[in-house]
Amino acid sequence: MVVLIGVLMAAAMVLLASPTGAHASAEAPDTPGGDQEQTGFYFGGVITFDGEPVEGVTMTIEGNGFEAETVTNAEGKWRLYVPEKEEYVLTVDEDTLPDGVIVDAALLPEGTQPKSGTTASFDVAFGATGTKIINLFLGEGERLTTSFLDQLAERLVSGLNFGLLLALAAVGVSLIFGTTGLTNFAHAEMLTYGAIIALIFANIGLPMWIVIPIVILFGAAFGWVLDAGLWRPLRRRGLGLVQLMIVSIGLSLAIRYTYQFFIGGGTYQLPGAGASRDIRIGPIAVSWIDVLSMGVSIVLLLAVAYWLLRTRIGKATRAISDNPGLAAASGINVDRVIRIVWVLSAALAAVAGVLWAYFRPGIKWDMGVQVLLLIFAAVTLGGLGTAFGALIGSLIVGILVELSTLLGIPPDMKYVGALAVLIIILLVRPQGLLGRKERLG
Repeated sequence: MVVLIGVLMAAAMVLLASPTGAHASAEAPDTPGGDQEQTGFYFGGVITFDGEPVEGVTMTIEGNGFEAETVTNAEGKWRLYVPEKEEYVLTVDEDTLPDGVIVDAALLPEGTQPKSGTTASFDVAFGATGTKIINLFLGEGERLTTSFLDQLAERLVSGLNFGLLLALAAVGVSLIFGTTGLTNFAHAEMLTYGAIIALIFANIGLPMWIVIPIVILFGAAFGWVLDAGLWRPLRRRGLGLVQLMIVSIGLSLAIRYTYQFFIGGGTYQLPGAGASRDIRIGPIAVSWIDVLSMGVSIVLLLAVAYWLLRTRIGKATRAISDNPGLAAASGINVDRVIRIVWVLSAALAAVAGVLWAYFRPGIKWDMGVQVLLLIFAAVTLGGLGTAFGALIGSLIVGILVELSTLLGIPPDMKYVGALAVLIIILLVRPQGLLGRKERLG
């Protein structure tokens, strides 16, 4: 297992060190940072209108608990320092723009995603280096204002997209818990693994429609190696669930920092990440990446549902989840079924990692752990050990996360709302939405 990860990470390091491995940032403009605390990471650029620089435009950056502001100088240049290499929201104060002028979204740099409901607020992320140049071009136009209901409709679609990709990972967690009783903290690294595999093969020129099946195969192989090399021997030694959970935490840390060793702390983009939302249905604007992401999620979830309800292995999996002792006594090969569950769960998690890399957007060594608590929340909300409950819980969590900022919750706290609803529902229904009551003692 360690050799497999090491070989793949070495390949990733070689590819990411090449010019095609990540988007390179241009040289930063020579502008002072004002009274900002200068760090090794900053966004900068020039604002122009009809080829002329625009002075006095107020720019703000926020995210990850940080916020800063600056104003363009006589040459239209600006620079905003940030404390770490993460994703942020860049906003142009439209009140400081000339009358009748807006930011031309058609001329935004690659990887700069405009946010819904505005012409002057963007999701921005670094490339391979600690600097990112974002030159903004102004054009004549009408400033966009979106009604609350239109924003609600768009956030619901975004929440559905997020919930579906969470469901791919949550169903795997639920299947593993149902068949083995293990709460697998290393599931987060399965997501990151899938995203890194996609990045490796995308960087050698393969299209994504070929990369996705490759990711599924590599993810399945990863699950097979984990079960054959670690979990099955530990089960045969009779380790308790608490000890197995602690092992999964240690495994998670080991794999996570292996990723960091080989690919570093930077953020890398998959082809097409940050695609513009040029598909519009009424007030809802989505990108082709969003459509494909939801399509892939729905197809895979339907396939898992068919597998659970209609195939012999799927029925055996449900039988083991209900009563492993009775299932074994009835002739079911429990170890074989658990092996298949690990393979399936790892494959689903790998695909979820690719979709999460597009949704963020970006691939980072710790990207999986960023949604691990949400995955656990979805599984618990739907009912422990029930795959269909994990699906419903994921959709609820995904939609609540996306709606939270619309209701006034700061972006850095948008995950808190989903966890608060989880606590409230569990106080009313401790077994989860589709879980069964169990007598204690």
